Amino acid sequence: MPSVGDKVKIATKKETIEGLFMPSFDENIILIKLSTGYNIGLEKKDIQKITVTEKAKEPIATKTKITKNQDLPTISILHTGGTIASKVDYRTGGVVSNFTPQQLLSLYPELQNIANIESQLISQMWSDDLRFKHITLIAKAIEQHVKKENNKGIIVAIGTDNLTVAAAALSFIIEQTPIPIILVGSQRSSDRGSSDGGMNLICAAQFITQSSWNGVAICMHESENDDNCLILPATKTYKLHSSRRDAFKPINADALAKVNYQTKKVEFLKAQQLKQTNQSLIIKPKLEEKVGLLKIHINMFPEQFEFYKGYKGLIIEGTGLGHTPGQTPNPESVIHKKIYPAIKKLTQSGCIVVMTTQCLFGGVNMNVYDKGRDLINLGVISGEDMLVNTALVKLSWLLANYPKNKVKELVGENLRGEINTQHNYQEKFLK
Repeated sequence: MPSVGDKVKIATKKETIEGLFMPSFDENIILIKLSTGYNIGLEKKDIQKITVTEKAKEPIATKTKITKNQDLPTISILHTGGTIASKVDYRTGGVVSNFTPQQLLSLYPELQNIANIESQLISQMWSDDLRFKHITLIAKAIEQHVKKENNKGIIVAIGTDNLTVAAAALSFIIEQTPIPIILVGSQRSSDRGSSDGGMNLICAAQFITQSSWNGVAICMHESENDDNCLILPATKTYKLHSSRRDAFKPINADALAKVNYQTKKVEFLKAQQLKQTNQSLIIKPKLEEKVGLLKIHINMFPEQFEFYKGYKGLIIEGTGLGHTPGQTPNPESVIHKKIYPAIKKLTQSGCIVVMTTQCLFGGVNMNVYDKGRDLINLGVISGEDMLVNTALVKLSWLLANYPKNKVKELVGENLRGEINTQHNYQEKFLK
């Protein structure tokens, strides 16, 4: 059997195929990378002969030489794994992770004209496996790099599935920062010509070197084209599409800035938010583990609320203006009589329950309908227009750092731009 990366010629019953031998997760399938860059799977039962035409070469170590430019600032790039720091080695057909400064500059040589690069692998983590403990690890790594001399900013490379959640959590954990902290990701894998990771990374670096702003934000593609990236608010950004490069959009808020990839020009869109004074680092990395999230849907049962007994906090993603089932207008909904008592038991047990809405745009208003007023009387707190996951990490952070009476006071206050009372319906995102 060939080794991974060998050039092979495979004769099947119908044709002969040449390419690189790739690892396969199915023992019945032989996977080949064609010269076009695409992969093809062949069933073993259809293969008549496999010939190795060239053995895989050992990867050549990068020869990129780093010379520190005294005229340039330093940027730290912190990795959590993912495609943004990887490339396909076409000698082996496999993906190679690149975490050292030499490897990064070999992959993205434009960076050496922007800043001196330092890098660190925090931990290999899929963003859909992200836990509060991982975010604490990221925060502590940020703390170390903020203190380094001549550090102009920090870029955190993370998977896109929970990029916005991590950004929101870090915005609460890092109460003050003297430098910008920008999270970036890649929607398209690095072996595709349409990969967006490199551009997102370079635009983030351009923003850091050209800005005096200090805070936590996100840098991702503005459109499907390789023209601009947007600097997005950490607590008000949502991933709206599973694979488009322009999936990340601000909700009930505006982008902070725009970075043109070709001209390197940074255009500040919210100047009043970008005029920040010098400030020292204040970081509170603790997060409360026992915080949950419950999405309201039709046909609910009281047991779904009772499950959170013993939790310190619960975010409810309610319907409309912030509602749950609980009334019985007809015999079919009689079970709902038990839902309000289940919610009351939670709040009386000391669990802080916060209401958000399933709607992306607009916010919670629990004073409009009697259902909302019922929930207020049960002890449910309005989450205003906070995005659901932002509310989750905010409540977790508050519970870990403040007494409960203070948490109830702060949860509805705007601490990091997570609450906005003036909404513009963003129709352009819905086209």
